[in-house]
Amino acid sequence: QFKLVESGGGVVQPGGSLRLSCTASGFTLDFYGIGWFRQAPGQEREGVAYISSSDGSSKYADSVKGRFTISRDNAKNTVYLQMNSLNPEDTSVYYCAAGRPWYGSNWSKADEWHYWGQGTQVIVSS
Repeated sequence: QFKLVESGGGVVQPGGSLRLSCTASGFTLDFYGIGWFRQAPGQEREGVAYISSSDGSSKYADSVKGRFTISRDNAKNTVYLQMNSLNPEDTSVYYCAAGRPWYGSNWSKADEWHYWGQGTQVIVSS
């Protein structure tokens, strides 16, 4: 069964850190680009970060550059999103997605991605 499972969400104070994991089952992540997206209530799903499978390059939304880092461990079939210096605006449900090995500027468009996890909630609050 082709499945993506996110974990690592929770409640954290402003300035804190979380590491999200996206683990695949039923397929190998090696050949897929992996994106992290987030969606807050009443808002569109927005791209946060993406890592390619073809050359390992990564891209980030301007709002998270310098704070978030995406990485992949193909041996564990897992992609991570390290989130530092969190602020209340980062509160959202975070989703991972699997898609083409490489994306250009369209990486942040949710409808360009093929497979999705169920999401994990992140709440940044004091």
